[in-house]
Amino acid sequence: MTDVLDDLGARLATRRRREGLGLAELSERTGISTSTLSRLEHGGRRATLELLLPLATVYGTGIDELIGIREATPARDEPVSRTEDTVMYRLSRSPGQPAAYKFVFSPARRTPPAELPTHLGWEWVYVLAGRLRVINGDDDLVLRPGEATEIDTRRPHWLGSTGDGPVEVLALFGRQGERVHMRGAPPR
Repeated sequence: MTDVLDDLGARLATRRRREGLGLAELSERTGISTSTLSRLEHGGRRATLELLLPLATVYGTGIDELIGIREATPARDEPVSRTEDTVMYRLSRSPGQPAAYKFVFSPARRTPPAELPTHLGWEWVYVLAGRLRVINGDDDLVLRPGEATEIDTRRPHWLGSTGDGPVEVLALFGRQGERVHMRGAPPR
């Protein structure tokens, strides 16, 4: 653990520069004084939870990743999962819920498995391109670009292409009992 803390200052300075932030801007965004940030980066100040939490929030990461005891999550343009018929990209960087992903389903993903998965939670899906087939319990839908649906993942469910071409989808995954709150402009 001492090794991790020994080079923490240099890692924090590198991260700040990579994010394109100056000490003054980082100070403003975290509420930590510029002198404290500078001392932290140069090893003159020991890292504490009170200093690391606001930094992790600004950088959209967990403390374990920030201090280097866990690998960084892939960049947004790098897939987090790839199979022969699906590529998945994580869009949200914060560790909390709901988590945002982009899926690209190839036309080969057109046949659901014999047994559809179930798990706790909710999924909200928005079609960017292509035609998406959604099975949720007894419902079997085809969604086009601009259309969306909500999936109760306790019910057997599956997403895929209609076979006509690839499909691009935005998806939000949330905890059981969590719902999306729609809000629009008030009527005139």
